Amino acid sequence: MASSRPDAGKGGTTHVMFICHRCNQPLKLDSSFNELDKAQYLELSAPLVVNQVVGEEETIDLIPASISKPHEDLPSCNEEDVKVVSARSAGESSNHDFTLLGESENGATEYLSRKLEINTYLFDVMSGQSEVDHPLCEECTDTLLDQLDSQLKITEDECKDYKEFLEKLDREHDDIDEGALDRELLQLTAEETALQRQLEDLEAENAELQTQLEIEKQHSKQLDDNEDNYYKEYNEYKRQLLEYEDSQRSVDNQLRYAQTQLDKLKKTNVFNATFHIWHSGHFGTINNFRLGRLPSVPVEWNEINAAWGQTVLLLNALVRKMNLTLQRYRLVPYGSHSYIEALSDKSKELPLYGSGGFRFFWDSKFDQAMVAFLDCLQQFKEEVEKGDSGFCLPYKMDKGRIEDTSSAQSYSIKSVNLI
Repeated sequence: MASSRPDAGKGGTTHVMFICHRCNQPLKLDSSFNELDKAQYLELSAPLVVNQVVGEEETIDLIPASISKPHEDLPSCNEEDVKVVSARSAGESSNHDFTLLGESENGATEYLSRKLEINTYLFDVMSGQSEVDHPLCEECTDTLLDQLDSQLKITEDECKDYKEFLEKLDREHDDIDEGALDRELLQLTAEETALQRQLEDLEAENAELQTQLEIEKQHSKQLDDNEDNYYKEYNEYKRQLLEYEDSQRSVDNQLRYAQTQLDKLKKTNVFNATFHIWHSGHFGTINNFRLGRLPSVPVEWNEINAAWGQTVLLLNALVRKMNLTLQRYRLVPYGSHSYIEALSDKSKELPLYGSGGFRFFWDSKFDQAMVAFLDCLQQFKEEVEKGDSGFCLPYKMDKGRIEDTSSAQSYSIKSVNLI
C-alpha cells in the first residue's frame, strides 16, 4: 500500500511510501527495486507452475512470462514510454492508488511515477499469485514463513502416512485370495438381490399401507365431522331440554300456586266473604250496614236502604245457588232501590227502600215488600231443609211475623214498629 504526504520543509515536494499489509508500519524498499531490468522484472512476475512427476518427486519452477505469453506487453523501468496498469484496478479500486502533488520538472515527475507504478504492479502480481497481500515487512515475513514451515511439516507428515498406508495395502493385496473374494462377492450380490426384492416388497406394502392410511384418514375425518355434528345436535337438544325443564318447573310452580289458591278458595265461603253478617248494638248488620232503627238510635234511611239491597242480593244468590224457583214473588236486587215483584201482578212492585216521614208510614207497599221478603226466605228455608234435615233457622217466619222459639214471643216486621 502506497501513501503520500507533503514535506513541510520543501515546497512542492511529496514523499511516497509503502506500508505493511499486516502491521501497517511504513516500509523502506530495498535499493534493488530501483535497478530492475526487464529480464529481472519478467522473472519476478512469472507465475508458479507444477512440473510433471519425474520418478517419485515433484518440482516447482518459475516459468518466465515472456515464454508463456511472449506477446504480452509488460512495463519496464528502462523504457521511457512504459505505462503500468495495476491488475486490481480492472475489478475494483486498488489501495495502491496515489496522486503526486507539487510543482517539479516534468521529467523527474514522470520517472518517479513510472517507478512507483512498476513497484505497485509487482506487489499486485505477488498478491495475486498467493493468498498473502504484499508488501510485508521483515518481521511479518518471518512470521509468515514460520507459519508456512509449520504447514509444510504437517503436510509432509500426512504425505508420509499416506505413503506408508499405500505400501501396506500393496503388501496385503499379495496375500488376498481372489477366489474367496469372488465367492464372497457372489454371496453379497445374492444378498443384495434378495434385499432388493425384499425392499421392493416392502415398498409395495408401504404403498398399500399408505393407500389404506389415506382411506382411514378420510374415514377418520368423516367420523370427526359426524362427531362434530352429533355434538352440535346434542348441544341443541340439551338446550331445548333445559328450556323445557325450565318451562316444566315454571308450569309446576304455577300449578302449585293455582292449587294453593284453589284449596284456599275451596275453604273460603264466598257468601261469608262477600256478605259479612254481624251485629252492631241492637241492630243486625250486613257489610257494616245497619238494618233497622230505634227511636233512640235514628239510623239514616240511606243506610237502611243499602242494607236491604245487600240482603236481597244475598237471598237472590242463595236461591240461584239452590236452583230454587220462588213462588208468588221474584227478587230484584237493585242496590239501595231493590224491590220485590209479585208474580200474580207483574206491574206491582214492592219497594224495599224508603225515605221516612209521616207519608211513608201511611204507604203500605214497604210493609208488603218486607212481608214478601219473609215469604221468599221461608221458601228458601224449606228447600234447604229438604236436603239437610239438620239445617234450622233460629226464628220461625209466618205471614210477616217472626217468632222466637226460645221465648215464644213473636214480632211483626212491619214498619209501624219503627216509629
